[in-house]
Amino acid sequence: MALADLFKKKSKGPEITPVFPEEIYRSAVLELKDVIAPSALEVSANYVRLGEKLARTLFVFSFPRILTTNWFSPIINMDKVFDISMFIHPVDTAIILRKMQRKVAEVQSQIHMRQEKGLVRDPILDTAYQDLEDLRDKLQQAQERLFSFGLYITVYGNTVEELDKVEADMKSVLEARLVYIKPALFQQKEGMDSVFPTATDMLKIHNYLNSSPVSSIFPFVSFDLTSNKGILYGINAHNNSLVLFDRFSLENYNSVTFAKAGAGKSYATKLEILRSIMFDADVIVIDPEREYEYLAEATGGRYFNISLTSKHHINPFDLPLPREDESPADVLRSHIINLVGLFRIMLGGLTPEEDSVIDHAITETYASRDITSESDFAKAVPPVMSDLELVVANMEGGESIAQRLRKFTQGTWAGFINQPTNVDINQKFVVFSVRDMEDELRAVAMYIIINYIWSAVRTTLKKRLLIVDEAWWIMKNEDGASFLFGIAKRARKYFLGLATVTQDVTDFLSSPYGKPLITNSSIQILLRQAPASIDILKETFNLTDEEKFLLLESDVGEGIFFAGLKHVAIKILASYTEDQLITSDPAQLLAIKKAKQDFAQSTSTTPQ
Repeated sequence: MALADLFKKKSKGPEITPVFPEEIYRSAVLELKDVIAPSALEVSANYVRLGEKLARTLFVFSFPRILTTNWFSPIINMDKVFDISMFIHPVDTAIILRKMQRKVAEVQSQIHMRQEKGLVRDPILDTAYQDLEDLRDKLQQAQERLFSFGLYITVYGNTVEELDKVEADMKSVLEARLVYIKPALFQQKEGMDSVFPTATDMLKIHNYLNSSPVSSIFPFVSFDLTSNKGILYGINAHNNSLVLFDRFSLENYNSVTFAKAGAGKSYATKLEILRSIMFDADVIVIDPEREYEYLAEATGGRYFNISLTSKHHINPFDLPLPREDESPADVLRSHIINLVGLFRIMLGGLTPEEDSVIDHAITETYASRDITSESDFAKAVPPVMSDLELVVANMEGGESIAQRLRKFTQGTWAGFINQPTNVDINQKFVVFSVRDMEDELRAVAMYIIINYIWSAVRTTLKKRLLIVDEAWWIMKNEDGASFLFGIAKRARKYFLGLATVTQDVTDFLSSPYGKPLITNSSIQILLRQAPASIDILKETFNLTDEEKFLLLESDVGEGIFFAGLKHVAIKILASYTEDQLITSDPAQLLAIKKAKQDFAQSTSTTPQ
């Protein structure tokens, strides 16, 4: 008896065949095709409706006599949503040579007939004959291959009018290059099947092209910043390629990053730090908001908190050691000039007379410690602020300066800089935090730290990256901005890349050194911007209207990446592990902190 008969029940009514539970289960299972399939599909003469989206497939039906390299890149780089499919079918050379022999004879016959009739020479026939002979020679010598080539493009839109506009834009670009396209009328379903990544050519609308023209249609020629070496900055929003770049391969190694608060500038900076360390670069950070502390701890770096009550001190009178190609006199003179700039910031400006007094007083202060241009700076014990105050107080015209210096030597700010240096930056990753420094002194602290770093950089040649976060603090003062600009101009000589990061674009660019800093930075990163500052950025970076709106409407971590003469829209992405190390999201930080506490509690609890 058959198995099905066992489940048939005889009765007065019709036979009942039970449904197996497995069939009920399968009917309710959600498969992948159910998830990705659109809610509806409608095929029309010149478009296909996929749910709420419309799609139209276009095909190329005519090519010019000559195709130049990268002629297709304007289409690939269009800021539109579309798919491209290329089908390249090799053609048997022996078969095509026989066909070309007949075609050559046919064209040659037409030329002779015109000559016999005494007609004027036809340049079209002459060109065709030359092209055929040239191609036949190359095919015969295996220098070229012939291919049957199909090129299909599917564009997407919300309305038919939007599809028409995209089609018109593509036609205008291609027809300028004598390449002609048209929609696959009454074959839209076949066109869409041909563009889907199934390698199925349903349209079969081909043109014969030899190797050279086919190679000119190479699709991966979009605007990119992918180099052979470097770190991953993000994803190219135009074509999803990788933005790989090495800042140390450019004419200078500097960068600027502009973004509004919460746009992801610190996230992007920390991601670059993490990846730069892996490529043997030392990184030093000026951290105004204590955002880099956890990253420094996780990577084995050093973290220094600079404040009025901090145990870490930097003596601005520390002298840099001259290199073999530098004169000690020039080093001392340059350092004194930097110190004068520091005192202009500390004392709220100096008159010309006071400027002269402080310059002379600094020289005398070094001389009081037997430090001159002939001294060995490595063995010298540098003076401190109290020594300068004592010298200034005994100079004519220095009483007022000494009085103003007293708050840095005896007053509430005495513990800040009136101490010998006790920090060491001989580490792969070093962070100086100025978050706990009073706002009035923050610009002073940043100047002193940068000057100390600059002295160390000049002493030892090594690949380094100096990051000044919230650089507008130091740019607010002209002397600070001038000092930062001077480092930017000279950094390349010492294998240093200066990265300035700021959210206050207006303050940065209102400085006379703002634009020069940008022009001396080979890399510029613009993330989401506030409407109040977008116009000044548009003028500074020569942005188009589309790029302007991109910066206004971009999500966190999205913007425009400039490197040299190229720029692309970029999306900055991190791996899960990188994200856990560099995130600045308060909710995420609290979750990480709680997870640490739970883990510590679980490990400290012994089982009963």
